[in-house]
Amino acid sequence: MAEQINRVVLAYSGGLDTSVILKWLQQTYKCEVVTFTADLGQGEELEPARRKAEMAGVRPEHIFIDDLKEEFVKDFVFPMMRANALYEGLYLLGTSIARPLIAKRQIEIAKMVGADAVSHGATGKGNDQVRFELGYYALNPDIKVIAPWREWDLTSRTRLIEFAEAHQIPVAKDKRGEAPFSTDANLLHTSSEGKVLEDPWDEVPDYVYSRTVNPEDAPDAPETITIDFERGDGVALNGEAMSPATLLAALNELGRRHGIGRLDLVENRFVGMKSRGMYETPGGTIYHLAHRGIEQITLDRGAAHLKDELAPRYAELIYNGFWFAPERDMLQAAIDYSQEKVTGTVRLKLYKGSVIVTGRKSPHSLYSEKVVTFEDDQGAYDQRDAAGFIKLNALRLRLLGRRG
Repeated sequence: MAEQINRVVLAYSGGLDTSVILKWLQQTYKCEVVTFTADLGQGEELEPARRKAEMAGVRPEHIFIDDLKEEFVKDFVFPMMRANALYEGLYLLGTSIARPLIAKRQIEIAKMVGADAVSHGATGKGNDQVRFELGYYALNPDIKVIAPWREWDLTSRTRLIEFAEAHQIPVAKDKRGEAPFSTDANLLHTSSEGKVLEDPWDEVPDYVYSRTVNPEDAPDAPETITIDFERGDGVALNGEAMSPATLLAALNELGRRHGIGRLDLVENRFVGMKSRGMYETPGGTIYHLAHRGIEQITLDRGAAHLKDELAPRYAELIYNGFWFAPERDMLQAAIDYSQEKVTGTVRLKLYKGSVIVTGRKSPHSLYSEKVVTFEDDQGAYDQRDAAGFIKLNALRLRLLGRRG
């Protein structure tokens, strides 16, 4: 017997899975469904989602389609980028960082419309179910959560399509039969998983890539750009001031053209299994390297090295869904404090899949040409000081050596 639910807010894309979920919720829980579709820059037309929701009997005032691109980049992507967060040293967390924003907006809508439950289309095998639900519970500890993939008996693509056809739910032609792979996209990245990617020895087929040209086919001439930073956040491209989402979109186009940001990764999911994914993060890859470039001359060694120690922990928290946890807030406060003087300009060269930092300058630079020069430094640094420095650092090694 299904739990009594009066109204549920569904994270709804309008695709096959969430369209089936919408009808299944109406049937199973005999409840009113409110749909929420987030525009995170995935590049898809979202109005069809509105029409499909209306066809399924959702009241027009209960169909929410929100443009969240600026909030996504400003309040989620940029804070993460300040940390130089890479999961398992490589992954720029494009899917992970979108989930807390979707969860946050679902809880806000649930409060607005008086819903007592929220629902998502994540499967019981992946990370997204954890990310969504940790977000829900952090923001509303008493919310009811419905995860259809953990409840229903529609255990295959074939069963899903049969259910859709039986209930007059439109099925896109490419969904008839097995989809070659599944994708998730937003302004930061596109991820692809499953089917043709499941054998980690097989090379990713070229048709899987959607956001970048093949680096081998990229222009034969390099392109040089500059990115300006203020307090750790990008504010301008080639001297032109831009909003966060506009800047990332412009970098995406540059990265696409030059074949930048492809990653073939076998990662460790939070639930315990390994999975193979292909990620394209064109603009994010450029931005990440640019941010590290400006930090090279503005961050003190101690602060920079501590940040590098914190970054893997921070990345793991985001990957595992703990965006709203106090330890992430604590780390964010430390990271944001480190960024107060991370202001200046980075110059980069883009060429056939590579990003090379070729220059950086800042009004807060800690780099001293006078101290570091190989020429006469006119007393800025006394090389004789190094002898005592080395002797003290060698003391324990010498004592160990004598014992041996």
